[in-house]
Amino acid sequence: MAKDTLSLAATGRRKTSVARVRMTEGAGTITVNGLESDAYFNTALQQELLKKPFETAGVAGKYDIVATVSGGGKSGQCGAVVHAVARALAGSDDELKDVLKKAGFLTRDARMKERKKPGQPGARKRFQFSKR
Repeated sequence: MAKDTLSLAATGRRKTSVARVRMTEGAGTITVNGLESDAYFNTALQQELLKKPFETAGVAGKYDIVATVSGGGKSGQCGAVVHAVARALAGSDDELKDVLKKAGFLTRDARMKERKKPGQPGARKRFQFSKR
C-alpha cells in the first residue's frame, strides 16, 4: 500500500478474485477494468456494495477509483474491489481504519470453494453405497 497525499493504492481479495485499486482525489467516479462500475457490475446489489465503504467512512464522492480485477466471477470480483477500497481508505487515515474495521470491510472473507477429493465425485459427495 502506498501512502501519498495524491493517490492511494491497495489490493483486495475475495474467493479467487484479486483486485488492484488506485484511488485519487476527484469527483467519485469508479472505473473497473476500463468500464464504468455500473456497466461492469450490473446488479443493483453489487452497485450498492461498491458504495458502502465510502458511505461508512463518510468520504462519498471524494475519490476517483481505477480498479483492475481478475479471477472468479462478478460477485467475488465486487467483494475484492470493496476490500481493496476499504484497505486504501484505512491506509489514508487511522480514524477511518477503526470505523471500517468495525463495519467489517477490512476482514478478508476467507470462504473458498472446497476442493474435490480423490476417489469421490465431488468435495463432499460420495458414490452411492450398495450393501449387496
